[in-house]
Amino acid sequence: MGGKNPVIVAADADLNLAVEAVITGAFRSTGQKCTATSRVIVAAEVYEEFKQLLVKETKGISIGDGLDSGTWMGPCASESQLNTVLSYIEKGVEEGATLLIGGKRAEEGPQANGFYVEPTIFDNCTSDMTIVQEEIFGPVIALLKADSVEEALQLANSVEYGLSASIFTADIKHLLSFVNDMEAGLIRVNAESAGVELQAPFGGMKNSSSHSREQGEAAKEFFTSIKTVFVK
Repeated sequence: MGGKNPVIVAADADLNLAVEAVITGAFRSTGQKCTATSRVIVAAEVYEEFKQLLVKETKGISIGDGLDSGTWMGPCASESQLNTVLSYIEKGVEEGATLLIGGKRAEEGPQANGFYVEPTIFDNCTSDMTIVQEEIFGPVIALLKADSVEEALQLANSVEYGLSASIFTADIKHLLSFVNDMEAGLIRVNAESAGVELQAPFGGMKNSSSHSREQGEAAKEFFTSIKTVFVK
């Protein structure tokens, strides 16, 4: 179930709340969730402030063994996945994105013997870049700037995936536009993209999943084979 899940941060958003949710959605599981946040589309008016807050909070993330109580972010699932993530980071640099933080394998202390990659944030991203279009499945965020919520929605919808998406706003008009126009199966408002409710139907649009729905009442149809019988 692929995803390239966006978070839209409107000009009226609670930036501290948005930063907290983006970091949790993007990095908490080392980005290894189909619903993980990977693109953050920020209103131009608050872009610089949001970026500075995001980088500041990311610097405080502790990387290490997931069984250690002091660890906030663990390793990639395998060496091959680590190499995949690092190759995408290299591709981002090659295509002109600006590396703000991270971007390397963690090589100091006990992390040197594991598949650890630093939480990574790219600036100056454009919608045609590989790191914006393809699922990385690692702790990598691509930041994009938008002059309006309408432009933000266009950017959010400009990928082949449509699994999960979030918006941070206090404006009901922005909220309704997002709910109506966002091409994703899971929509969240003022919450991280990676969160799900286990009792609610879950699935995606476009190339995310089979377009069926798991969980909740929809799960009965997911696991049901329907036979249609006509008798005259």
